[in-house]
Amino acid sequence: MTLSDEELTRYARQIVLPQLGGTGQQRLKAARVAVIGAGGIGAAVIPALAGAGVGKITIVDPDLADLSNLHRQPIYRSRDAGEPKAALAGQFVRRLNPFVEVNPIERRIDPGNAPTLLAGHDLVIDGTDNFATRLAVSDACVGLGLPLLSAAAAQWQGQVGLFRGRPCYRCFVGDAFDADDCDNCAELGVTGALTGLAGNLAALIAIRFLAQAGEDPVGVLHLIDGLDGTQRPIRIPADPGCRACGATPSS
Repeated sequence: MTLSDEELTRYARQIVLPQLGGTGQQRLKAARVAVIGAGGIGAAVIPALAGAGVGKITIVDPDLADLSNLHRQPIYRSRDAGEPKAALAGQFVRRLNPFVEVNPIERRIDPGNAPTLLAGHDLVIDGTDNFATRLAVSDACVGLGLPLLSAAAAQWQGQVGLFRGRPCYRCFVGDAFDADDCDNCAELGVTGALTGLAGNLAALIAIRFLAQAGEDPVGVLHLIDGLDGTQRPIRIPADPGCRACGATPSS
């Protein structure tokens, strides 16, 4: 996949990186990424991917922009309140980088439609705010053989991890959170800078992964503590009894 003169100029500061180069930039242009959730995490992931030149971005989010969320969703404006976030995020991408093909989907992803919505992508990035959706996305990724980059933030704590096959995200959280009744940011609160930090870390890992730059970070969860300013990686073990990716996964 070739790069135009304008693209070479646009991405010059990335292409000059020896770990990325022209080959890595071509890989980014050829990549297809699904971003699930255009909230606090997505509002950091989407500009970073579009700016880096990821060729095709699908944005899945059923919600509307809301004033109470703007402190952590800077791609929207006060006047956007009440408008669909997926469509607004798509408009943002088109204004930022005309070389990126964006597909906004104003639907809630669930176990029934996740395989259809995610099929055909090279990477899925989940920034949703409830375990039921995260597990539905994770199970679909396991079934489709897709890598999943999961990012979350609440209060002062964040986490980002890349999962591919085994271990999967369900290995990490287990089966207790399939019900859609867990706390989210509306109840727990969250700092806007933290969602930006977690989202940008997810985008950085995604760019490295897609461009094949640096070590493969699969199976490592990065824990962020916004109060003391620290970050530490932990390795997630595979759960032999996991009903998604275990030896005898359920259908």
